[in-house]
Amino acid sequence: MQLLLDLDSEVPIYQQIRDRVVEAIAEGALAPGAGLPSTRQLALDLAINFHTVNKAYDLLRREGFIRINRKSGAAVRPDVKQPSDELRAGVDWEGRMRTLLAELDVRGIAKEEVMAYVEATLDRFPARDDEQR
Repeated sequence: MQLLLDLDSEVPIYQQIRDRVVEAIAEGALAPGAGLPSTRQLALDLAINFHTVNKAYDLLRREGFIRINRKSGAAVRPDVKQPSDELRAGVDWEGRMRTLLAELDVRGIAKEEVMAYVEATLDRFPARDDEQR
């Protein structure tokens, strides 16, 4: 698994790891059920502290993207792309999106540009069997 991180970013490294894993799942680079490197291995690969990777994996687990088993390690949940009221209940995606859109508005980004970017980004994600784009 190749993760590109910006060590100089204001975004914490654990959050960047979480974000890159979610993006890889959405883009199909990490399939449902796919194994993830151990926290120690990924920390070695990225030359960062393994506690940082552990924090990212824990966040991914709590958000329902991965499962962690002491014997088999971390893996993308097999049902990760299936609609679930249980998983949806703890997600504040509307609040996060509202804040991001407000930030774009304050910065003067045109609605048309935002919509074009949203559509182009969604088009890069493989469609699930249960939906048409």
